[in-house]
Amino acid sequence: MKPWLYPAIALTGLVLGLSPVRAEHLIMSLSSHRVSITSNFAGADLVLFGTIERDDTTVERRGGYDIVVTVRGPPQSIVTWRKERVFGIWVNAERRTFLDAPGYLAVLSNRPVETIAGSEQLRQLQIGLANVRIGEAMGTAAPGDATETAGEDPFRQAFLSEQIERGLYRERTNELTFLTPTLFRTAIPLPGDAPIGTYEVEVRLLADGTQLAVGLSAFELYKLGLGQAVASAARYHGLLYGLSTTALALMIGWVATVVFRSD
Repeated sequence: MKPWLYPAIALTGLVLGLSPVRAEHLIMSLSSHRVSITSNFAGADLVLFGTIERDDTTVERRGGYDIVVTVRGPPQSIVTWRKERVFGIWVNAERRTFLDAPGYLAVLSNRPVETIAGSEQLRQLQIGLANVRIGEAMGTAAPGDATETAGEDPFRQAFLSEQIERGLYRERTNELTFLTPTLFRTAIPLPGDAPIGTYEVEVRLLADGTQLAVGLSAFELYKLGLGQAVASAARYHGLLYGLSTTALALMIGWVATVVFRSD
């Protein structure tokens, strides 16, 4: 290293040392990290608690804090079709397949996301249903960017509308409550047909439109007993599962013909 560089490096270190450091960080906890599904499962609510810790060097946030929680379920591939009228009959024409799209997606915040930060910042941070990446888009329709907003891509808009109607996608403002200026709480609603698997929980801390910290957690939705065995076989051993169900159907059909046969 050139000797004349040492004073410059020392001066840079001094300036950085004197610069204010954003020292907020998140501490959070879920009410449960494993949710079991039984035959009468009709949905559940997980509670997320969190606190914002600061040190003595943290500057005061006069505008207060904002929290956005994004929950993503296990990835799935989902096909969206566009129907067209051909000779008086509605038929499926173009399609768009969203690869590795979240099977469940929830955005929970203390106020409307469009008031938390600017549109470009929200897009970069993927905050809100309109900005979250929902997977790679492929199909017979003209290829589109999966990060496009719902208003720009009709296939994405139809996909979001269908998932919202099923209760698998949701965006809830004012669902996150600050119990104190630094302590917050929210509930994560899981519908009865939520897909099994691992769910990722991402918590973003912002102030004045700037991201200060990110916290990550996860929980698992799983089935018990025979349901879990069948679901695991279908997911991890598809060929054997298909052959087994076919053989079982043939056996049941043969037994039925023998039992109800009229001589």
